Amino acid sequence: MSYQRLVSQALDDEHRANLDLLGRVEQAFAHAPFRDGVLDPALVGMVRGLGQHLRHDIGRHFDFEERELFPLLEAAGEGDIAALLKEEHDAIRVVGTEVLPLLDRVDAATLDRAGFDALKRGVLELVERQLAHIQKETMALLPMLDDVLDEAMDRTLAMAYASS
Repeated sequence: MSYQRLVSQALDDEHRANLDLLGRVEQAFAHAPFRDGVLDPALVGMVRGLGQHLRHDIGRHFDFEERELFPLLEAAGEGDIAALLKEEHDAIRVVGTEVLPLLDRVDAATLDRAGFDALKRGVLELVERQLAHIQKETMALLPMLDDVLDEAMDRTLAMAYASS
């Protein structure tokens, strides 16, 4: 989809990259063997990418939306969608907080069978929550931003986001 505003386009680009990562992660974990305490090396590499996504990308993206965009939506009378998206951010952060220590155990090669099972459940829940969240943002938030932001505000916010 094409958006009028730089902020909407930047967020959409990130959503698309995240959808790609989440799709690969979901497929990898759906077929991930755990034999004799050893994970497939391709899965280990993917886990590192997911850890980076959780540690940096989600925080940066969510913090920007909550700090800069949701107040604008509230001021424009769209506080309900801002509140819903914030609740989803919080839920995704909780799952991420549960998954990160397990991802670290994969990287340290200390993950046992029970840990792998917990990691798989957590990762698949994270994927499900993020997919639904991205869909809501694509259908509601991004088009609203095209209406709420003027050109100057859009440029200012896009530059701030790019430098964060």
